[in-house]
Amino acid sequence: MNRSEWLSTLPLWRRCLAMLNWRPVYDIEQRTKRLEIEIEIEIAELAEIESRLDALLRTPDSCLPIPAEIDSDSSGPSQR
Repeated sequence: MNRSEWLSTLPLWRRCLAMLNWRPVYDIEQRTKRLEIEIEIEIAELAEIESRLDALLRTPDSCLPIPAEIDSDSSGPSQR
């Protein structure tokens, strides 16, 4: 099937777009590739965060620094 036969099978609005050489499929493919790259980056970031969390969970509690607000709260019984 040559180009003119192919164009004749299209609806009028799509034929006009094809004559202008606008390719919606190409635009969608480009957008899809961009989104796939963004998803890969987010997955890599999540994997890094997860590995940090796993490392924190595996370390003994005695090796972890005590945050200042927790340390000051445990200095004595609260007086209410």
